[in-house]
Amino acid sequence: MSWLPEASAHASRVDILLAGLLLISLAVLGLVFGLMILNIIRFRVGSRVPVSAEMVAHKSWRFEIGWTATTLAIFFMLFLWAARLYVVGFQPPPGAIQIYVTGKQWMWKAQYPGGQREINALHVPMGRPVQLLLTSEDVIHDFSIPVLRIKHDVLPGRYQSLWFTATQAGAFRFYCTQFCGIGHSRMTGTLIVLTPTDYARWLGQTPASGSLATKGEALFIHNGCSGCHVSQPYAPGADDTSRAPSMVGLYGSEVTGADGQRMRADNAFLHDAILHIGAARGQVVTYATRMPSYRGVLGEEDLAALIAYLQTLSPSRSSGMGVSAVSARKGD
Repeated sequence: MSWLPEASAHASRVDILLAGLLLISLAVLGLVFGLMILNIIRFRVGSRVPVSAEMVAHKSWRFEIGWTATTLAIFFMLFLWAARLYVVGFQPPPGAIQIYVTGKQWMWKAQYPGGQREINALHVPMGRPVQLLLTSEDVIHDFSIPVLRIKHDVLPGRYQSLWFTATQAGAFRFYCTQFCGIGHSRMTGTLIVLTPTDYARWLGQTPASGSLATKGEALFIHNGCSGCHVSQPYAPGADDTSRAPSMVGLYGSEVTGADGQRMRADNAFLHDAILHIGAARGQVVTYATRMPSYRGVLGEEDLAALIAYLQTLSPSRSSGMGVSAVSARKGD
């Protein structure tokens, strides 16, 4: 095992960035302290080097400005490089497998599109993009997989998204790196990276209580969502034939908030709209019925299933933003 094991393409890019930052910092540190030591030795007490008032007062502004501007430009380039890596880490490619990961004192619960579930374990295929949708049921946690160089805060009542492509099969540890209580040190798990064939075999052999989308459809009906969210949306000025906006085609589309800001109806948007309807970002028009908040009514696992079902109502968009409607229906 190498000194810094890595199991994703993202890991190598992060390592190169950190190595460049370290080397440049050491070079600047060496330059500054080297000049200090040189002057201490050269102009020490008892030195025979002649020191005149003109020598002490003389300054080379070109040299000062030159090395300061050069180091500033180098560090600014490193900043742009790091910012690009950061942004890319939150933009999963089309077709990424969506896995819902929920933190709870003191465990990690994973839900797969086909309905499979795990605690403190995460199975993923090698060579295929995987998007993790992270949330917490209680306090702030932090999900970290050092071998993949990914790490992100996990907030209660909010979705955080990370993605990666594993490049090496094997078992690797993941951790909670935010102190979350007396059992914090036990909040660890194992990432198992399998070949595509072995991953498909694992999915087939792991018990599943129906796909997430199937469970979400049942929740959609049981909680009365289907009574308001009919097929035709409300149109201002027309007869009020609908009580709420249609869910068909909503996922992945762009909606306009009350402040006029355009945003995409992704997983995080739907999650917030269900739990925080009073301050929902997508409330643009007033419908006949005001939707109540489902905070405290639906748990995070139920929300994951409900959102998975809403994705199937927009198959053309969901296939490019995560799990497809077909795989969600079949529990693939």
